[in-house]
Amino acid sequence: MMAQVSFDGRNLKELWKPQENSYGEDNGQITIIGGSDLFTGAPLLSLVAASRLVDMVFLATPDEDKTVAAKMKLFSKLKSVIWVPREEIEKYIEKSDAVLIGPGLMRYQREGGSEVEIENTKIYDKAGTETKMLTHYLLSKFPRKQWVIDGGSLQVMDPKWIPKGAILTPNKWEFEKLLGEGRAHEWRSAGEVAQEAREYRCVIAYKVPQAIVSNGEVTYEISGGNAGLTKGGTGDVLAGVIAGLAAKNPPLLAAAAGIWLVKKTADLLYEKVGYAFNADDLAEKVFETYRRFVVS
Repeated sequence: MMAQVSFDGRNLKELWKPQENSYGEDNGQITIIGGSDLFTGAPLLSLVAASRLVDMVFLATPDEDKTVAAKMKLFSKLKSVIWVPREEIEKYIEKSDAVLIGPGLMRYQREGGSEVEIENTKIYDKAGTETKMLTHYLLSKFPRKQWVIDGGSLQVMDPKWIPKGAILTPNKWEFEKLLGEGRAHEWRSAGEVAQEAREYRCVIAYKVPQAIVSNGEVTYEISGGNAGLTKGGTGDVLAGVIAGLAAKNPPLLAAAAGIWLVKKTADLLYEKVGYAFNADDLAEKVFETYRRFVVS
């Protein structure tokens, strides 16, 4: 029997808080795997958000010359973040409490799939295939890690790869591509989202105007937010918030709290500037909301 309940600011009091006598690494470490030549900003937005919540963020991008890392320091003014070369990802995943994969990773560039047939020869989309291979390898290598799966990884992976307890953050289109039946024009109901979460033993944070977060047993519907959240990069901010919270909280609570905080922050920004805010504003302001409802 699915329990469908509301989620609001009072639920945030359940979130884990650092202890006064804590020391290095007590308060969580995460790895973010993302970025590409096309989407350089996505993992940086996730990084800015997550870094407010944990002791350390390890960022793995495909730039062997550390171009993204240099942009990261300029963009975020964060000097303590460790850039991780791809060949060392596994070492940092092992020491992380949660791992976010997907923001800014390349999806398939051709509409409708991973391959096209030319003169009876199948030609594969290299960018999407690389994301698919990396995602499959890491999810299967570390099935017991707390995964947050977002963006490019969601768009190319097979649902049978979903690790138990993973948090998925699909929008309507991504939900249908991964779990649906070609019904991208329809909103999924809370019951349908819960059914998929139960089948794959994961948490689904369904990013629609009336957001739905479910682990198959408990389902939250979270209202709030506004059209400013349709802007590019806001989903990357959300993924970073959820990953940061998932380092020290149960996955269902982390996902629901992340969505609530982002929606509430969007509402507070709207009061000041209307829809004229962007993902950078959201990443910077979300922890004023966190302080107001969690810390104080």
